[in-house]
Amino acid sequence: MVIPVTAKPRLVILLGPTGSGKTAMALAMAGRWGGEIVSADSMQVYRGMDIGTAKPTREERIRVPHHLLDCVDPDEPFHVSRYCELAREVIARLHREQRPIFVVGGTGLYIRALLGGLIDGPGADETLRNHMKEEIQQLGIEALYQKLRISDPRAAAQISPRDAIRIIRALEVLELTGRSIVDHQQEHRFREQPYEAFKIGLTLTREELQERICTRTDRMIAEGFVREVEGLLAAGYDRSLKSMQSLGYRHLAACLAGEGDLEAAVRLIKRDTGRYAKRQMTWFAADREISWLRPSDHDAAAERIGRFLTGG
Repeated sequence: MVIPVTAKPRLVILLGPTGSGKTAMALAMAGRWGGEIVSADSMQVYRGMDIGTAKPTREERIRVPHHLLDCVDPDEPFHVSRYCELAREVIARLHREQRPIFVVGGTGLYIRALLGGLIDGPGADETLRNHMKEEIQQLGIEALYQKLRISDPRAAAQISPRDAIRIIRALEVLELTGRSIVDHQQEHRFREQPYEAFKIGLTLTREELQERICTRTDRMIAEGFVREVEGLLAAGYDRSLKSMQSLGYRHLAACLAGEGDLEAAVRLIKRDTGRYAKRQMTWFAADREISWLRPSDHDAAAERIGRFLTGG
């Protein structure tokens, strides 16, 4: 089947919560179409953080080329703007080489910024932000979310009531510009649409996903996750680093510091990973462009991806 050359790169976006089976689906689909994978995972960019981030294995990377893995050391800064810069360089090259491009990951902010860019909103107002943070401490996140619901119901409809960062940003933009952050986002999307994208999301019941998370966590421990964290700490990467505060790493670093035993740490990893997966699904649920499939639906995924890539 011939894949036509298009002016804009065509991106197959494969997304879903942690543990939903994105790697297996991506390998199958990219392998089928002779494509390459661009990671959209905010943790797999760190070198030496392999087991706990569920990074594709060496064999899997030989099977299908991967990009945007192992970009920085754990103590180096890495932000969404840097991700977009690197990802766009890779995508431009793969497009010139006429290779099908699969963007795969669960970091919704990276995917959204890649497809639509970062909005040209106002810069951060630290005084205003600190005031809202104090309000959360005194009255709770519910009170601030209620304020957003009253002042900007459209933004509130797209934001989780527990997502303090996005609630604060929406209120900040409204205060500084007098306009909803939704308006800024829509105007920006209209101006900057550098790619044609087809989004597939992987979905499971909450019980199925939690079972997969528990099984994967046990496998990570068996594969040497504790040794990986020990090695990072021994290399001088302090547990206070942003990278070391991520899921699993902060739990095991605390365990190694004598703050609880391994069994308790594993329990907390499973619980907190499940909560994180729930937040990811809340983010993705607002996107009506996603075509949802179960992780085992390879035939349906292949058929839809084929239509998109060939323009059928």
